[in-house]
Amino acid sequence: MRLAYFDCFSGISGAMALSAAVHGGADLGEISEALSSLPTAGFELEREDVEVLGISAARVHVRSRTEGVIWTYASIRAMLDQAELPPQARRISLRAFRLLAEADGRVHAREADLVTFHDAGEPDVLVSMIGTALALHQLHVDRIFASPIPTGLGMARTEHGMSPIPSPVVMELLKGAPTYSRGIPVELVTPVGAAILAAVAEGYGDMPMMRAELVGYGAGHTRLDFPNVVRMVVGEEERAGARGGPGVEGVLLETRLGEAGPQAVPALLDELGEAGAIDAWLTPVVGRDGEPAVMASAVAPPQAIPAVRRILEGRAIGGLVRALPLLPETQGP
Repeated sequence: MRLAYFDCFSGISGAMALSAAVHGGADLGEISEALSSLPTAGFELEREDVEVLGISAARVHVRSRTEGVIWTYASIRAMLDQAELPPQARRISLRAFRLLAEADGRVHAREADLVTFHDAGEPDVLVSMIGTALALHQLHVDRIFASPIPTGLGMARTEHGMSPIPSPVVMELLKGAPTYSRGIPVELVTPVGAAILAAVAEGYGDMPMMRAELVGYGAGHTRLDFPNVVRMVVGEEERAGARGGPGVEGVLLETRLGEAGPQAVPALLDELGEAGAIDAWLTPVVGRDGEPAVMASAVAPPQAIPAVRRILEGRAIGGLVRALPLLPETQGP
């Protein structure tokens, strides 16, 4: 099982995430070629190797040849549905844009389909978001984790006026994730960076047990008193007990099901079992809107997590699946 870990000690933006993946080994030429097949505005990608307070890093620049193109979530979703992208990259991109659109819609009281992405906190949102998804596919990453997220604090000037740091959209996206200010009066997390984490991270905390193979640093633009980079570590998972330390034995995957008749329930449980789930069950729940719903849960060992997750994503309301790591049982004295 191949893992990736975003070490966000200086926050994260979409460009920083893409730059870290490229610095760690993703092929920027292949990413650019895949992006050029999309009906997006003309652009060129350029890699700059920099040193940030003694740390070698990459900074990917997006050179736009046209300006003024405004994409709505509805148009991006239609574009991605028809794009010739690897399935994993398309799935990550769709989830990230959906989460960003829903967060923006909640903050500004508008429908998600009408949300536009010309002002999502950094230029060239499409390139950063889809490019990062393509990079993760290139690096053959199966599962992704992240550190707690420093957000910065204070106020920032936006086109809507003064806005708090972190921005309301960032806070919506990072609900449930461990965050802290770091006491820095600078915006450390952009909406695009937060959307990428919300879309791909299964959990937040210390680096999981893994044999690191690739390490990349993506540089931000703001000069800080500490290295303004995000670190991405990629490597093979170290199985529980392989070196005598604690590890994750599996993951509990849960999601609220979309519309499905009773006849579909046995088929879903059978499908999860065939995909490698150790156990699977359904639970009647009441949603936040007060409407009855069904929660599907499955316990998957590491090797079956991708397959089980794909099945649940296909049945989930909005494609959102929650993942909770399961630790091995400890023996008493």
